[in-house]
Amino acid sequence: MEDLGKMANIEPVRLTSKSDFKFKCHPDVPCFTKCCRGINIILTPYDVIRLKNRLGLSSEEFLAIYTVPHLLEKTDLPVVALKMLDDEQESCPFVRDGEGCILYDDRPTTCRYYPLGVATLQHKEGADDDGFYFFVNEPHCKGFDEDHTQTVAEWRECEGVVDRDEINKEWTDLVVRKRSFPASIKLTEKAKQIFFMVSYNIDKFREFVFESSFLERYPVDAETLEEIKRDEVALMRFGVRWLTSVLFKQTDPHQQATGTPEAE
Repeated sequence: MEDLGKMANIEPVRLTSKSDFKFKCHPDVPCFTKCCRGINIILTPYDVIRLKNRLGLSSEEFLAIYTVPHLLEKTDLPVVALKMLDDEQESCPFVRDGEGCILYDDRPTTCRYYPLGVATLQHKEGADDDGFYFFVNEPHCKGFDEDHTQTVAEWRECEGVVDRDEINKEWTDLVVRKRSFPASIKLTEKAKQIFFMVSYNIDKFREFVFESSFLERYPVDAETLEEIKRDEVALMRFGVRWLTSVLFKQTDPHQQATGTPEAE
C-alpha cells in the first residue's frame, strides 16, 4: 500500500504474522500524534464508507472535502489519499494535540497498521498465509522504546485490520493483479472512471446499479439484490467483483485472469 510517511525509513526485514516486535503508542509517549503529520494515507473503499458515514456526509461530499486524487504507482488506477491540512506540519484533519484522533474508531486501515507496512497484498487461495510485513520506522517514533511485545498477528487483531483486510481483499486483489500487467497495457479513461466510482463513490454506484439499465445487462439473483439494496458494504464488494469481471474479461474473479483490461 502507498502508506509511507515522507520521513519514514523502511526496515528491509521481512516480518511474518508470527514475528514478535516491541511497540506501543499512547498519549504519554513524547511523539504522540507526530505520525499523523506529513504523511500520505491512501484510502481503501471501506475506509471511505466508514469515514463518510461517521461524518454524516455523502460519498461525493466526503471525497470533495477530505481527499486528494492520486494515480496508484505501477497500476495507473485512480485512488484517493486523505487531504492533509495546509499547516506547517501538514497534519491529518482529524488529529488533535494531546487528544489524538477524534475519529479513532473509524480511522483508516493504514493508520491501524502503523508502525507496520504490508508488502504482500495478495489474498488468493494458495498465497503465503504468513504474510510479508515490515517496519515503517520513523526517527521521531518512541513507541519502539515501550516495553510491550506482541506478534504481528496479535497487532493486526488488536487494531482491527483483520476484518478490514477481509472486506477489502477483493479490491486489493484487483489492484495487485493490475500491477502485474505490462506497463504498456493501460485502462481507458472510462474504465478508470468506473473503477473510481465503484471504489469510492458508493452513492453514485448505487444510482448506477438501481437507476440505469445495469440490472438488465447484468442480471443479479434475488438474494444478492436484496443484500446490496440494504447494505452498502455488500454493494461495494459486489461492485468490485463486477468490476474485476469487466476489467479482466472473466466471470469468476477468483480464477486466474485470462484476458486483459480495456486498453487505449
